[in-house]
Amino acid sequence: MAKTQLNVRVDEGTARAARERALARGMSVNRYIEELVKQDAGEVGQTFVDAAADFMKQYESVFAEEFGDDRAGRR
Repeated sequence: MAKTQLNVRVDEGTARAARERALARGMSVNRYIEELVKQDAGEVGQTFVDAAADFMKQYESVFAEEFGDDRAGRR
């Protein structure tokens, strides 16, 4: 999907909050704002799936170490 640039003006407190929340979630401010808009537009299900995929990608090695590399359940 093509991306479109959107410029917005917010007060410094809102900008700071967006930066802090994005950082806490390990994502860019751009992605954080995009996620908020998607949630507000009713795309919460897809947002959840995307977040879960990101989580699994980030922690894949931890799960593999704890439970093994076999994803089919065979050992």
